[in-house]
Amino acid sequence: MTRVAALYDIHGNLPALEAVLADVGAAGVDEIIVGGDVVPGPMPRETLAALRELDVPVRHVMGNGDREVLASRRGVESTAVPEAFREAMRWNARQLRDEDEQRLASWPATLTVSIPGIGDVLFCHATPRNDTDIFTRETPEAPLLKLFAGVDASIVVCGHTHMPFDRVVGATRVVNAGSVGMPFGDPGAYWLLLGTGVDLRRTEYDLATAADRIGKTGYPGAAEFAARHVLQPPAAADMLSAFAKAEIK
Repeated sequence: MTRVAALYDIHGNLPALEAVLADVGAAGVDEIIVGGDVVPGPMPRETLAALRELDVPVRHVMGNGDREVLASRRGVESTAVPEAFREAMRWNARQLRDEDEQRLASWPATLTVSIPGIGDVLFCHATPRNDTDIFTRETPEAPLLKLFAGVDASIVVCGHTHMPFDRVVGATRVVNAGSVGMPFGDPGAYWLLLGTGVDLRRTEYDLATAADRIGKTGYPGAAEFAARHVLQPPAAADMLSAFAKAEIK
């Protein structure tokens, strides 16, 4: 039996990743797919190193955050990034080494993996179309049909909105793996295990210790990140309401 772990939206939260990797190891996975937004976050270089040093194969998909940090490192600032977040992007860009930049640049927008017992699984960050589309478990199906109509895969795995779900769009099963490092909803680190079936997982970890480690980094807004994304994440209901204003219509 082949087992694949999908880790999305780590956002430089190394303590959360470390806890998930312990659970991933206990699950005996054969491969890890990282679905984008490894950065930006408070411990970007350390997070990339932790993934690079694993004994199991790891493949990546590019996320919008990774793409924007890469652009910032190359001296390009996107107007899609609000001014309030640009200094964090610049800080992340400065943390990366040349080899980190090269790795990020090599990540594809999508990746298809064949998993025995499941079939072909398409991994993307937001949707097969791009890395910024917003939809949730509550988004009406009609506007989503065009995004998944041409998909030739048993399952599409996505992230981007940091809330796990498992739904059907047209003839396609779409699963959001949730967020390892910046969850919306109950605290913890969320990920997905694919093998005999589809298993949405949540890993608990020492939040107070994680917040302390994050607070000691030089990341702009480290204290706010620790408070808002580790100790007490935004409520899922509040984020669903906020995303409804920006979701695909």
